[in-house]
Amino acid sequence: MASINLIEAFQDFKDAENIDRPTMMKVVEDVFKTLLRKKYTSDDNFDVIVNAEKGDLEIIRRRMIVEDGQVEDPLAQVAYSDAIKIEPDFEVGEELYEEIDLLDFGRRAILAAKQTLASRISDLKKNVLAKKYGDRIGEIISAEVYQVWKKEILLLDEEGNELILPKSEQIPQDYFKKGESIRAVVKKVDMKNNSPVIILSRTAPDFLAKLLEIEVPEIFDGLIVIKKIVRDPGERAKVAVESYDDRIDPVGACVGMKGSRIHGIVRELKNENIDVINWTSNIQLLIQRSLTPAKITSMELDNEGKHANVYLKPDQVSLAIGRRGVNIKLASELTGYELDVYRDNEGEEEEFDIDLEEFSDEIDSWIIDELKRVGCDTGRSVLNLTAEELERRTDLEKETITEIRRILKEEFEKE
Repeated sequence: MASINLIEAFQDFKDAENIDRPTMMKVVEDVFKTLLRKKYTSDDNFDVIVNAEKGDLEIIRRRMIVEDGQVEDPLAQVAYSDAIKIEPDFEVGEELYEEIDLLDFGRRAILAAKQTLASRISDLKKNVLAKKYGDRIGEIISAEVYQVWKKEILLLDEEGNELILPKSEQIPQDYFKKGESIRAVVKKVDMKNNSPVIILSRTAPDFLAKLLEIEVPEIFDGLIVIKKIVRDPGERAKVAVESYDDRIDPVGACVGMKGSRIHGIVRELKNENIDVINWTSNIQLLIQRSLTPAKITSMELDNEGKHANVYLKPDQVSLAIGRRGVNIKLASELTGYELDVYRDNEGEEEEFDIDLEEFSDEIDSWIIDELKRVGCDTGRSVLNLTAEELERRTDLEKETITEIRRILKEEFEKE
């Protein structure tokens, strides 16, 4: 049996599990039919037979046996005298099947065919990868950290495909080491030099939406719908939800008993504060809910200009604005309204303050609880007491108190 071993080229096919067998056979057939057309000008009377497992390939030529001197088309017909040289039992009118020795094409042509085949395989792999992840945009995947660079992280999925997590798509507190498994959402598939580049994200609202879908069965089942998510990654997020079943409290279902459902997500997002609120088409009520945890006293609404003046008690202003203005910024993004916050007793002068809970990423929760126990709920209320007084009134160490005061002072100096 005259054949040529093409195991090297076929091995690529066997490794690319996502390429289905019919596609594989078609590509190999196309490559070798191109070879036939170059040599014989036509491939009409040739059959390409491929054994992908062994890496063998055969080309069979079909010709009709005709009387000597009556050959009109040498590609489709063969003279009787030539046919009986191959097999003495042949008769006129029968079809002659003859195997073509691929070595007859010459080394240069065979090498070109193998290179073309390898190129087609590579293109197929790229197309399969682009389609696979193109269909998974918005989905969460797990991948292993392979290489950590300054501007991005290279990850590998379970099939060894390369994925990119840019620095801009990482939560500021993220820190990953080689070999670590991380979760992210597929953001987009870019084409670079004709190759797909799969971009992942941990900062996209979709990432939080999918985490909620995993943790909250009611969202997965469609009983609760996420209407909108806004995030300041690693700092704070606001999620507006709505229930299609009057018996289900959407906020309670998302948070879970004693915060059981939300705690895992908060850890995944590096202690990002997540406010879950009830969605409403009543814009005044939506603004009120979006400014959580602050409680407002009154509001002036300009629907045409998409603007609202919100009035709060002095002790609620810092909560409404939030640390570095994050809370009011997210509330504005969620509602689509520009929000301005005012104290409802404008005659009184009061220093800007920040709620202690806003420092939960830098100060341990048990320390905040200890400070609250002695009546210190805000940053300024802590700084208004001397270090000695704090040491006397609380169970905190001197070094801890010094560090807390440093953190609070730096924040107020920024503001």
